[in-house]
Amino acid sequence: MAILKIARMGHPILLGVAEPVADPTAPEIRRLVADMAETMEDAGGVGLAAPQVHVPLRIFVWRTGAGGVSALINPEIEPVGEETETAWEGCLSIPGLRGAVRRAARLRFRGLDIAGNAIEGEASGLVARVMQHETDHLDGILYPMRMEDLSQFGFNEELARAAARAAAKEEA
Repeated sequence: MAILKIARMGHPILLGVAEPVADPTAPEIRRLVADMAETMEDAGGVGLAAPQVHVPLRIFVWRTGAGGVSALINPEIEPVGEETETAWEGCLSIPGLRGAVRRAARLRFRGLDIAGNAIEGEASGLVARVMQHETDHLDGILYPMRMEDLSQFGFNEELARAAARAAAKEEA
């Protein structure tokens, strides 16, 4: 396995639409998924899409609640219901920044695993958010493009200081 170079915002690979994977069982796909998982873990992320490591294929990995990593190949997602949630997001391709993004609260997903088996299910909470964020990468969309209020976008340290100041005012 290897740690891969992560593309940063501004690189054209992040703005293209990724191609479907023809053979999810191919050795190079298995190797890519393993390398993506290792890269995500090394960088401290919760998800990583193939275009972020300079590979324009429809694959993403994410950290599961059990401490493991899962992969979804040729994913399709659709919202379940109309409920949305706004929450802070960061991105390994946009280091040091975060922003508030509104996303579907629940979704249905389907795709393939690395054995080529069809998988499908529903997700909510953080997993649903990560799946939407990573699927956006496969379609050339970065989370700031989804933001409705750019005043809720900034450097992690500055946002943390602002939150601490606001909390101190509330206690006073």
